[in-house]
Amino acid sequence: MSARPTGRVVQTSDGADLILTRTFHAPVDDVWKSITESDRTSRWFGRWEGDAAPGKYVTLYMGFEKDAPPAKMLIEACTPPRHLAVSMKDDYGHWRLELSLEQSGGETTLTFVQHLTDTSTVGDTGPGWEYYLDMLVASRNGTSLPSFGDYYPAQHDYFVAQVGSK
Repeated sequence: MSARPTGRVVQTSDGADLILTRTFHAPVDDVWKSITESDRTSRWFGRWEGDAAPGKYVTLYMGFEKDAPPAKMLIEACTPPRHLAVSMKDDYGHWRLELSLEQSGGETTLTFVQHLTDTSTVGDTGPGWEYYLDMLVASRNGTSLPSFGDYYPAQHDYFVAQVGSK
């Protein structure tokens, strides 16, 4: 698996969107389970506990961030198996994330969007999401998980260049 950056930053009326995609040779229902079922999200991102329903909070336990405290994540929207929107606040800011799935033939494309009101951290968050989405790919394929050191700081400048120097 290559650690080349693929994401793009698109300006919006209230900031910018960081957009990344991954394509899977799998039905949409199976990919949906990989991004919504705790036992499967624990393989590439972290496990969660709670009542996962729109307007409810779950507690997220990051699986690959050393000493990260649990975080409360709000499920803002959920339309299985096509769309999930969540948000959370932590020491690094307010995270507004959307994941959308589209199936065509035997492939499902995941589009991940982080809505940014401040683009000053995109050089850090861009490589982080590239890493986590490649972790998802590896966990689904049964291949070795990537190393974060292959993503950061190597991809920092790629993302910063998309918004100008900050």
